[in-house]
Amino acid sequence: MDSTGQERGLDQPGTASAQAEPVISVRGLVKRYGSQQALAGIDLDVRHGEIFAFLGPNGAGKTTTVEMLEGFRQRTGGEISVLGHDPATAGGAWRDRVGVVLQESEPEPGLSVRECLAMYAGFYRAPRDIDQTIALVGLTGKAGTLATRLSGGQRRRLDFALALIGDPELIFLDEPTTGFDPSARRAAWEVVAGLRQLGKTIFLTTHYMDEAEYLADRIAVLSAGRVVAHGTPRTLGGRDHMATAISFTLPDGLAARDLPEGLRPLAGPGPEGSTVLHSESPLVHLQMLGNWALGRGFDLPDLDVHRPTLEDVYLSLTGSTSAKDQR
Repeated sequence: MDSTGQERGLDQPGTASAQAEPVISVRGLVKRYGSQQALAGIDLDVRHGEIFAFLGPNGAGKTTTVEMLEGFRQRTGGEISVLGHDPATAGGAWRDRVGVVLQESEPEPGLSVRECLAMYAGFYRAPRDIDQTIALVGLTGKAGTLATRLSGGQRRRLDFALALIGDPELIFLDEPTTGFDPSARRAAWEVVAGLRQLGKTIFLTTHYMDEAEYLADRIAVLSAGRVVAHGTPRTLGGRDHMATAISFTLPDGLAARDLPEGLRPLAGPGPEGSTVLHSESPLVHLQMLGNWALGRGFDLPDLDVHRPTLEDVYLSLTGSTSAKDQR
């Protein structure tokens, strides 16, 4: 990573990995509200057919960025290209190619699921087949049900269907599973993952790290109006090179100084009297630890191996105390 916290070779103009015609290209994007700077010159590229997650704490500038990409907010400076056009001046034909799922929406009163989709289909030049779209989001059994009588999870599926009915190439998902129970969230993830199979490009904002890890091909983290890191869920912020924590509790009478010589420099104190090894070669060090313990005739029943999670990396990048605090 370079001094700005970004990973070299990813999405930089002129690199071999960057596609010649990204679906979204942002260069030096700036947004000011009076004397307040919401965005301080960010760069982004989103490739065709990928799910791109945009993460950041409240107030970081995520919503501002997304609204400019959707053409709903004017920028102060910089360049934006979405599907080859500037959203600020793009016309109706461009909007037919873009779908949006807002964080909150209200169903159409008095209309069934199928009727809602039929009404929205009339707004587009070449809409998808209504029944196929209903099936895609898993609402076939609810096609004749009034939209106002759907459960929260079913309404979210309807939101996806309404965003898809115009057969868009690019879909913006704004925190699509906020407030869902775990089962409904997983069901929504499967719908989103299915959009990738249709060749759609997804721009996802979320506060759920497990959601980003499950769905995203690549991630960008925004903090205080700047992109502080980007990469895959595995490599974001150098995660793939971070040390593994091996924690355990030693029997009474033994301390870290009694560990094998190769493990002592890695050892430090852990919570509740435990010992933690910070290892870049966990398999080697686990074998050393296990052989040492077995040779002395005892077990390590609370042995735990912890790789840095995406949430650990996110919190270190944004200086936040908890991802849950940002919801």
